[in-house]
Parts: sequence; structure tokens; C-alpha cells
Amino acid sequence: MPRYQENDLPKAKLDSNSLQKALRIFKYGKNHKWKFFLGLIFLLLTSATALAFPKLMGMLVDCVTNKNLNRANEIAVALLVILMLQAVFSFFRISLFVNFTENSLSNIRFALYENLVKLPMSFYSQKRVGELNSRISADISQLQDTFTTTIAEFLRQFILIIGGFIILGNISPKLTLMMLAIVPVVAVAAVIFGRFIRKYGKKTQDKVAESQVIVEETLQGISNVKAFANEWYEIQRYKNKIREIVKIAIKGGQYRGYFASFIILCLFGCVVAIVWYGITLTIKGEVKDVGDLISFVLYTTFIGASFGGIAEMYAQIQKAVGATERVFELLEEVPEDIKTSQKSSIVEKIRGNVAFQNVAFSYPSRKEVQVLKNVNFTAEFGQKIAIVGPSGAGKSTISSLLLRFYDITSGEILVDGKNIYDYDLENLRGNMSIVPQDVILFGGTIKENIAYGKPEATDEEIIKAAKQANAFNFVDGFPEKFETLVGERGVKLSGGQRQRIAIARALLKNPSILILDEATSSLDSESEKLVQEALEVLMEGRTSIIIAHRLSTIRNADKILVLDNGIITEEGTHQELINLENGIYKNLSNLQFSNS
Repeated sequence: MPRYQENDLPKAKLDSNSLQKALRIFKYGKNHKWKFFLGLIFLLLTSATALAFPKLMGMLVDCVTNKNLNRANEIAVALLVILMLQAVFSFFRISLFVNFTENSLSNIRFALYENLVKLPMSFYSQKRVGELNSRISADISQLQDTFTTTIAEFLRQFILIIGGFIILGNISPKLTLMMLAIVPVVAVAAVIFGRFIRKYGKKTQDKVAESQVIVEETLQGISNVKAFANEWYEIQRYKNKIREIVKIAIKGGQYRGYFASFIILCLFGCVVAIVWYGITLTIKGEVKDVGDLISFVLYTTFIGASFGGIAEMYAQIQKAVGATERVFELLEEVPEDIKTSQKSSIVEKIRGNVAFQNVAFSYPSRKEVQVLKNVNFTAEFGQKIAIVGPSGAGKSTISSLLLRFYDITSGEILVDGKNIYDYDLENLRGNMSIVPQDVILFGGTIKENIAYGKPEATDEEIIKAAKQANAFNFVDGFPEKFETLVGERGVKLSGGQRQRIAIARALLKNPSILILDEATSSLDSESEKLVQEALEVLMEGRTSIIIAHRLSTIRNADKILVLDNGIITEEGTHQELINLENGIYKNLSNLQFSNS
């Protein structure tokens, strides 16, 4: 699973198409766009004051030659004013860019989350949640850095380079040509060299991370290591990895040494060369005075530093454009038709008659495999319909289709004689509840988890649902009662306790159609008894679709459907199916009851 760090996010090629896509981010600035453009004005003012600084410094040095103290004082005051202006302009530039960026990114984060939550199950069946999470956090952080600092700095350095060259050309065209021949080349070479060294540093980090994985694996599985007497093997594995780290780190150190030598020789050599040539031209009278030479050296330093910085920033902008493209990929995924307003009370209460008519289905990711083939059955209001069959027969798929998690390939599913695609999604799902085999609770309190079925429920309703679900006694036994935190995914509760919370949640919702997806298959006998009692209460007065693994739980069902390889092969009551010679149900029943 790719877990991108911000440093190694993929870059996008910068062209008019990719930049056009990236500029769509501005629509999320909404009524904050003016802050970005005002920030650009302050950016221009910051750059202008920065360009005035070397010129004034040169003029200040000339006061030594002219022995003009008053003029020196005036220039010194002007320099202080420029520094103060630069400080003020920088403050507003940074504040405005941060303000614009944070507001825009909060809108993007919200739009992204809203779209992700509304995406259909077919999307999640093809994507890893960890990857989405990792991508969103890394990509949004990249945008944050780029819009708060990188774009502004890139433009500032660009203005400094262009403005610097114009001013240098005015001071001395000859000296400018010499500077152009060496400084940019050396600056770019320094950037490439620096990037190469960073890659080496990253290699060392990767190897250290790999060695940490060995330590973690060994200590986590220490009982296995001891049981197989494999201490020597793990020690050798770690030793080899440590040797690799040393080898790469030493090589990286050598390259850093070369880089330090390169900087001393080339960059400082450039400064010496330019100063020497400048002095030669000043002596010949081609450069007016020493002040101009000082200004020239300062401008050259500015330009050299800007050349060095701008290459790195260009790479950051490429990453940001790539991040924007990936964010918009997720934003452009087509969501389900779900209203975003506060969940209203269900307008249309359905009765709960369900009919599958010639339903065929294949999962979007495996279109060649037909999971269901012409499935036909009816479930009248108040009936208990059980679906049994071997693993992979398509039992859970029936509940997913009823909830409209996926679109059927052919046929029709009717609820109260009306096609399920003619219902509003909220209305359809609002009339249904599912109690799955593996109940996942949210990391809040027990009260919040029960109220998830009806967020506006009163305390009395929550307590009543807990009592009906056989959950009240164990909840009341906790010191914090209904305010007890369940832990991430409900880890602080046992399987039976989680199931009863899920049943209380379903009871509170008061659905017309109830789906029980192997709700007791992973429980011990005592928990199963309590959960089964709670399920009996829950199933009263509503249509129940029971996907069963343990046949003992469905003996009283009004109708049992035997699903095998996507086809309903047998249908009837427990008694009718047990009498079928060589029937699948009879064989399953014999197997289970002979083993119990």
C-alpha cells in the first residue's frame, strides 16, 4: 500500500493542462480569493524593497570616497525605513497567504470528506481505505505548504532574479555577462549535487527503517523465535542490515565532503572572480565607483541564492500540481444521490414486502463472475426469511443489493411492489436495519452508538432499546453506564456485547425490513442465547431477512432459501427441507447437528 511521505510525493509535469487543473483549487477559496491577490501585491512590494537594498548599500559605501557624512546618515535612515517596510510587507504577505490557504483547504477537506462518505460501495470495494487516508493527508499537506510559502517564495525569487539582472545590466553590461556565464551554472550544479546527496540520505533512512522492521517483527514474534531456536538467524539478519546502513552512510558522508569542497571552491571562487573582474573594470573606469561594485556583488549574491532556491521550489510546485490532480480525482468520483441536509424524519414509512425477480449480479471488480443468477423469492410483511448455503454462495450479496450498495446486473428488486431504484436512498435505507456478523462500533460512548440508529432519540428511548436488546444489565454494570467509551471499533466490549449494542441500535431505528447477517455465528453459547432472545424481540412485527450459518437459529423461519453457487436450489420450511432426499439443507443440517 503506498503511504506517501510529503518528501516523495510523485511530481506532475507542468504544462498548460496540468496548471489549468491546479488552478481549479481557487474556486474553493470562495469569498477569500481577495486575500490571495492582496497577498500578491504585498509580495511585489517585498521584492521591490529587497531590490532597493543592495543599491542603497552601494551608495552608503560611496559616502566613504566622497567623505559626505550627511549623505551617509540619510542613506542609513533610508535603509532602516526599507527594512521596516520589508518587515511590514512580509508580515501581511505571509498572513494573507496563510489565511487564504487555510480557508481554501478547509473547504477542500470538507468537500473531499463529504464526497468520500457519499461514494458508493463499489468505489470502496476497489480502493484501500488506508491508501485513501494516507493520500489525502499527504496531498493536502503538500498543498498547504505550497500555497502558504512555496508559491510566494517562487514568485519572490523570480522577481529578484529578473529585477537583479536589469539593475546589474545598468551597472555594467560586461560584468553582468561574466556573472551570467558562471553564477547560474554553478548555482544549478549545486542544486543537482545537493539533491543527489539528499537521495543518499533518504537511502540511509530507508535502510534504518528496514532494520527497525526486523527489530519490531522479532520482538512481536519473540515466542516464535524462541520456539524455533532461531535467535542466531534473527541476529544475523539484523547484522546484515546494519552493515548495509554503515556502507551507504559512509558513502553519503563522502559525497557530503565533496559537496562542501565544491561549495568552497566554486561558489566562493565565483565571488572572488567577479570581485576581481569588477575591481579591474573599476580601475579602468568602466564601473563608476566602489559603491556600484559593492551593489553588484550583493545583487550577484541575491541572484545566486535565488537560482539555488527556485529549482527546489519548482520541484515543490510540481508535487503540489500532482497532489491537486489526485485530490480532484477523488472529488470527481460520482457520489450516490444522498441529500446533505440534516437527516429528516422518514417521510414515507414502508410496509416491508420484498420481492426479488430474476435478479442477476456480478461485482464491478469481477464482472466475469456471476455471483447471483436469476434469483427469485418473496418476503411478505412480518415474515422471517432465512437464507442458507455454503460460503461464497452469494448470501451476503442479497443483503448488499437490498440496501442498494451495488446496482444489479439484471432483473428487479421490489419493495412494497415498487422498484427499489424509484425510492430515495435515504428513505429506502432509513426503513432498513442490518445487524452484521462483525459489528463495528464507533469510538464514542455506548449511548452515542445506540443513538446512531436515531440521533434525536431521548434517554428513555435509548434505555428502552437497551433493555429490549438484553444490553441494559451489562451497560448498567459499568461505572460510567451509558457514558462508557467503547474504544476504537468497540474493542473494549466482547463480541456478544457489541452484538446487543447493534440490536439496540436497530430497535431504536424501528425498521420495516431487518437484515441479520450471520448475527450469532461468532458467539459463545451463553452470548448466543442472550443475543438470540434480543433478536426475537427485534424481529417482531417486521420483515426479517436472516443470513444464517448456524441452522439452529432459523428452525422457526417462515421460509428457508438454500442458495448454492448463486442459484436458489431449495425453498421451504425447516420441516419441508429436512424431508428432501439428498437435499443440500438436509446435508448441512446433518453435518451441524451431528457435530454439536
